[in-house]
Amino acid sequence: MTRTNERRYTSVEICAGAGGQAVGLHNAGFQHVALIEIDRDACQTLRANTDGNPEWDSCKVIEADLREFDPADLGLEPGELDLLAGGVPCPPFSAAGKQLGRDDERDLFPTMLELVDHLEPKAVMIENVRGLLDPKFAEYRQEIIKRLESMGYEECYWDVLEAKNYRVPQLRPRAILVAMKPEYAQYFEHSKPEESEPISVGEALHDSMRARYEAVASDPRAEKAFKDWYKKALADVAPTVVGGSKKHGGADLGPTRAKRAWAELGVCGLGVANEPEEMKDAERDLFAPAGPKLTVAQAAIIQGFPSEWKFSGRKTAAYRQVGNAFPPPVAQAVGEQIYAAFEAAAKTQTG
Repeated sequence: MTRTNERRYTSVEICAGAGGQAVGLHNAGFQHVALIEIDRDACQTLRANTDGNPEWDSCKVIEADLREFDPADLGLEPGELDLLAGGVPCPPFSAAGKQLGRDDERDLFPTMLELVDHLEPKAVMIENVRGLLDPKFAEYRQEIIKRLESMGYEECYWDVLEAKNYRVPQLRPRAILVAMKPEYAQYFEHSKPEESEPISVGEALHDSMRARYEAVASDPRAEKAFKDWYKKALADVAPTVVGGSKKHGGADLGPTRAKRAWAELGVCGLGVANEPEEMKDAERDLFAPAGPKLTVAQAAIIQGFPSEWKFSGRKTAAYRQVGNAFPPPVAQAVGEQIYAAFEAAAKTQTG
């Protein structure tokens, strides 16, 4: 989607990862002041895409542990920042992470709230897994809301948004919290897209998969293999792409149930393929019995990244960044609603 907004509002993002939320908010019209991330490979990805890019000329990439980060280093006066956003770590609230919530050392909600208190942004946007909205975390959510209210914010909504409803070819429900200062919250309108036919894996990956098979066109199996994959891949959207953690081995497309779902779409989930120009083993990457494996670039398409956004690091590190990302189109949709509230408030104040 082409941005039509002028860049009148600033944002700082924590736990920025490979930039999924950053891309979405950028497309919504926000001017990033800083992207804060602890992972070295992800920071290199952010720098590779923003350094020297005039569209991101005011953005600093800060490699730091958020729990040790001094917000004074941002050089912002309290109330100067328009939006503080971030996808705090998901494991404390995910089934895979054992849902330890506040008892999980990876829970950065308290740190995020401390940053809110220090920076006093006009709006706050926090993204996490759907599990955060489970009944077992109701008391914890209420504590977060009360803390925000004590700092002068109103909860605009805390809801689950499903990525496939935002033209992302993937099942990826995410819990999104938006809170704003009252003078902006009164203009915030939370709306979800009308139901429409989702984009299938086949539609999303047709061109890139065709190019991969054309690269081995001399193999007599190539044309049939492509057609077999495409027929299956048209059936549905992808299961949730998962990045996993550094504690677990190499890259693949998730647990057993996810691999079965991928197999039904003609994709082998037992690993990630090399990009066409780096392919060394066509048998492994394109002609496995379960079908072709996805490349990192194709996984990024499934996440809704633009094709020009590149990922740094070795294949496993790059795939992990993609799998842990927030789909840019979903972030853009939320960002546009926040932007619209700012604009409505500004019009009232000047009108």
